[in-house]
Amino acid sequence: MRFHFAFPYMLLALIPVCLWLFIKIKRKKPAMTFSGAGLLKAKISSKDAVVGNMPLFLRFLCMLLLIFAISRPQFYSGLREVKSSGVDIVICLDTSGSMKALDFKLKNRPVDRLTAIKKVVTDFIKKREHDRIGLVVFGEHAFTQSPLTMDKGLLLGLINNMQIGMAGESTAIGSALAVGGRRIKDIPAKTKIIILMTDGKNNAGEIAPLEAARALNTLGIKIYTIGVGGNEPVPFKVKGFFGDQTVYQKVEFDEKLLMQVAEIGKGRYFRASDSKQLSEIYDLIDTAEKTEITVKEFFNFTELYIYFLVPALFLLFMEIFISGFVIRSIP
Repeated sequence: MRFHFAFPYMLLALIPVCLWLFIKIKRKKPAMTFSGAGLLKAKISSKDAVVGNMPLFLRFLCMLLLIFAISRPQFYSGLREVKSSGVDIVICLDTSGSMKALDFKLKNRPVDRLTAIKKVVTDFIKKREHDRIGLVVFGEHAFTQSPLTMDKGLLLGLINNMQIGMAGESTAIGSALAVGGRRIKDIPAKTKIIILMTDGKNNAGEIAPLEAARALNTLGIKIYTIGVGGNEPVPFKVKGFFGDQTVYQKVEFDEKLLMQVAEIGKGRYFRASDSKQLSEIYDLIDTAEKTEITVKEFFNFTELYIYFLVPALFLLFMEIFISGFVIRSIP
């Protein structure tokens, strides 16, 4: 077992605290003129002098312990090196209106396409423990939902809160690629990947998807594209006069474009018509895109701040008690 402080810079606060004690000791104490001071002095013992200074030293010790507590003292069991994948990934998710189609199932229950995608992407992120992952949401517009981060809790929370139509009803594939490229182009990573998922055709935005793909290719960014759904009419739930009704509509789907984007981006195109295929596709990407790096990890931490915090609170209570009930001050 080894010992260290998680926030050692907080120990710098010891300097002003020690300076405060020095000034308190050196400063001349308040006094009053009394003709019989000699008689009073004879009555004061060394024990009384110690008691008189006790609140000051109790407060000093309390502050010392609090500083040690906020510095987060820890025991840790050691340092290890592990081989792991280190890849920077931006996931571009289509949240356009066509994602309302109910042609996917989870646990044998029909769900809309976005719900199925969110489940699979969540599982994928959980597997990529040492990768930085960013999120781009697109519809009529494209925007960054999260920059590249290793905070998996943040990513999973953002995915869980995604809603259909949050970026508009149309589909701007070129804009999504451009926004994803801007988030990842300047990162000094060995492998940079964009995974784009859509169920429609490019019908919004000012950037052509093929032009965006060529620009990303020159920056060394690999592109995977996933086409969600098929060309057959799919069920949608709509509100009618007698309540919710299911109607079948055909969703325009440009598979050729997605294949060309993946080819230009030196990646692969996948077609997913159900939840199982979608999960298998992400498993393939997870297996294919791994770069071996050495990661140093501290592990098995034991927090020790409580052993400093509790005595500090006890000393503070003692100071208050002694100042209020043991020592009498004459104004």
